[in-house]
Amino acid sequence: MFEHTILHAAALTGWRKSSYSGPDKDSCLEVLDDHPAGVPVRDSKDPHGPALVFSPPAWRKFIGAVKDTATA
Repeated sequence: MFEHTILHAAALTGWRKSSYSGPDKDSCLEVLDDHPAGVPVRDSKDPHGPALVFSPPAWRKFIGAVKDTATA
């Protein structure tokens, strides 16, 4: 589902909390908008760790699956 990883995601700037993350600040996804390789996603608890890079269609599919799970 994801294209590749960025091993040191802290090297990139502009991360924001995903609008799909819940209110619990300890379990958030952060995304990086307008990245040329796709949609990088990282765990907010590990900002210096890796990020997964989704293609835009794969990201939409992932978000759709999360929404489906949340409403089930």
